[in-house]
Amino acid sequence: MAMPIPTPMPVKCQYAGMKPLKFVVVDDEPLARNRLSRMLREAGCEVLAEIENGASLKEWLASGVALDAIFLDIQMPGGSGFEILAELPEPPPVVFVTAYAEHATRAFDIAAVDYLLKPVFEDRLQIALDRIRNHQIRLLNAVELRSLATASALRFTVKAGVGRLFLELKKVTHFEVEDEVVWAWAGGKRFRTQWTALSEVEGAFPYAGLLRIQRHVLLRPEAVLGFRPLPAGRIAVRVAEGIELTVSRGTTHTLKKQLGLQ
Repeated sequence: MAMPIPTPMPVKCQYAGMKPLKFVVVDDEPLARNRLSRMLREAGCEVLAEIENGASLKEWLASGVALDAIFLDIQMPGGSGFEILAELPEPPPVVFVTAYAEHATRAFDIAAVDYLLKPVFEDRLQIALDRIRNHQIRLLNAVELRSLATASALRFTVKAGVGRLFLELKKVTHFEVEDEVVWAWAGGKRFRTQWTALSEVEGAFPYAGLLRIQRHVLLRPEAVLGFRPLPAGRIAVRVAEGIELTVSRGTTHTLKKQLGLQ
């Protein structure tokens, strides 16, 4: 008795609370291009353009229209999908589509979201759409985490008599630890913080770009007013009137790079 052929599950492009995904389909084969575009539209996705070669893709992207990903064929006349992608200054997420399995390793080496073999079927297309959406969610989460970290790092408390005051990070030139007390320097004065180690400061401000220039000193590079060379390949940086900090030899190169001096 012949087994019944299972009915393919419908592909879904819309996710709860999120807008439909927007794509561009690039393939020099009209039948393959039309078929994939039709499947995407039937799934509820928006196909913004169907393009047959890399030159047309670059021209279309120059318009600046927002999209979520490109479904890009690999084998095309006038340049492979890899070559086209390498010429794009800021390429959007890409799903490679090809009849050849041997390109998969290279595709993932350049951080492709997915790799589809022709002919594309519904179940495999659904996986690709889910991966694109998950990729977006990871990026959004990363941005939100950075925003939250930045917002929480705008100010912190320092001791003031029997109470505490808020001090803005942008006014701090550097932190130093002494006898398990971390001091924040601002305006040429130092203020006692709640921390006992510089690692706690680094953990509180993970995206502030603070740089450990000595074991006991943590510098905010934006606060540097000037510098002068020292023996043994080191430098001293000026952060306020009468205040210079010596930078270790191992950190000098990193600091110069951050300051745009190399």
